Amino acid sequence: MGKLVVWLLFLLMFLLHQDFWWWDDAGLVFGFMPVGLAYHAGFSVACAILGWLAIKFAWPTHLEEFAEGHSEQDSNRPS
Repeated sequence: MGKLVVWLLFLLMFLLHQDFWWWDDAGLVFGFMPVGLAYHAGFSVACAILGWLAIKFAWPTHLEEFAEGHSEQDSNRPS
């Protein structure tokens, strides 16, 4: 379930990255930052959160264990 949610959020973020709706807006956020730049600042924070969610819920731990060489067969071998 966690991997599916991460993938769906990734696809949503992929679509939201194409922010064509802000191209013609000359407004300023906080009086100095163009709205498109403010959008991308928030988008970057959202991407960082998505990366954390991917690590937390969709990390392939079985591959990490394989790469580190930990298996039941190794633990039964004499040193």
